[in-house]
Amino acid sequence: MKSIKGIYKIGRGPSSSHTMGPQKAAGIFAQRHPDAASFEVTLYGSLAATGKGHMTDVAITDVLSPLAPVTIVWHSDIFLPFHPNGMKFVSFDASHKVTDEWTVYSVGGGDISEETGGVIGNEGEDIYELGTISEILAWCMKYGKSFWEFVIEREESDLMDYLSVVWKTMKASVERGLEEEGVLPGPLHLPRKAARYFIKSSAYTPNLQNRGLVYAYALAVSEENASGGTIVTAPTCGSSGVVPAVLYHQWKSRNFSDKRIFHALATAGIFGNVVKRNASVSGADVGCQGEVGVACAMASAATCQLFAGTPTQIEYAAEMGLEHHLGMTCDPMCGLVQIPCIERNAFAAARALDANVFATISDGNHRVSFDSVVEVMKQTGHDLPSLYKETSQGGLAREFEEEEK
Repeated sequence: MKSIKGIYKIGRGPSSSHTMGPQKAAGIFAQRHPDAASFEVTLYGSLAATGKGHMTDVAITDVLSPLAPVTIVWHSDIFLPFHPNGMKFVSFDASHKVTDEWTVYSVGGGDISEETGGVIGNEGEDIYELGTISEILAWCMKYGKSFWEFVIEREESDLMDYLSVVWKTMKASVERGLEEEGVLPGPLHLPRKAARYFIKSSAYTPNLQNRGLVYAYALAVSEENASGGTIVTAPTCGSSGVVPAVLYHQWKSRNFSDKRIFHALATAGIFGNVVKRNASVSGADVGCQGEVGVACAMASAATCQLFAGTPTQIEYAAEMGLEHHLGMTCDPMCGLVQIPCIERNAFAAARALDANVFATISDGNHRVSFDSVVEVMKQTGHDLPSLYKETSQGGLAREFEEEEK
């Protein structure tokens, strides 16, 4: 596995698969052909189906149009076999002769890959010799260490500095989102809710207030993402509100040090990394269980780490966070990362807190391992019909279209 830095990418929303990935691919193609007379980019499958709502075309043309005119071709009915998020870049000379063609895929979390496999421009070489949580858990038990120590021993010396920037960006996205009001961009005309939830929470009893604040923090980041603000993928843009909400809440209410937050981020990162390696964090590939479900697992592990959970309790918390999102579809209305995505972030953040409590009350022993749930998630995702995987052709998205007719 690569560095956990690949789980925590800092960038602009609203979608890691549909915005960050295509923009990265466009940048690579632009570097290869700075003298091209024109470009044509064909988007396939999920990228074409929800690309306009996710501003995929804008992300690509922003990079290529300063060099030459760009034509975007949409083929939502064609799914390339390697991955649902396929795209083909073509460059032309002045006589409109093709000078190069490149087919590439946005595979989730802002990463891109060719059919030969392997993420392009990923974070260096493989640095983790163990690729499952069961193996890492056995290492923890053998050496009496925790997940974050496993991570620290294998990452480069600048990891803490990187996580410091990640944490600052997460805090900023929460605080910025709490101050913003108005309507999110797009045809849904969805009002921002974070500020209202934050203010109204003060009127409740302490227990309900805590839950309301967690909702507010998750809504704040998710709304920032939906409006194209700067966020941290954890593991994706669409699920970027869960981990920051939980960590920000614990930092504010329990006064945890930044160092302990970094350890929690390291723990969360290795769980996200294992899913990314052994399954997928792409909504177009496995549905929202791979985005919000994985984010919940990461946040569950991070919270359990903060509250001094044992390695087995941390693994149990993460397992519950993912298991109880199995089968979740990705069916965004109008292709926007708004409904149901934003509310899902808030509920997943609350569920992560519950998973921590459940796990820490237990002795950590349980029947279903995290790795087993990852495998089930992968198979479940591949069994889901494509209309429930980020195409806006089924589920809530379809219902919205019927209501609008």
